[in-house]
Amino acid sequence: MDILLAPLLKVIISIANFLTFAIIVRMILSWLFLFGIVNSYSNTVSSINEFTYRLTEPLFSPIRRLLPNIGNLDLAPIVALLGLYYIIEVCTAAILALMQHSA
Repeated sequence: MDILLAPLLKVIISIANFLTFAIIVRMILSWLFLFGIVNSYSNTVSSINEFTYRLTEPLFSPIRRLLPNIGNLDLAPIVALLGLYYIIEVCTAAILALMQHSA
């Protein structure tokens, strides 16, 4: 059982790390668009923005439904980052427990 669980937990950690990176990229891009630093009509920038949107929006939509409306402030990325951090920490602790158990 330990042989199957540890690699699965490592895959979950990798996915959570990738989603964390995508959320941070999306947040930075939104700030760059807001202040007019990046041209939103650039093909490269718009494709990166579209990719991160499609990747992170399934995480943000349920969170936005649960959070109260605070005007223009979107707390969904922060809540998603905290949730992903929690998942990473739980999976890391489980891997360490599996390693101690098998030793």
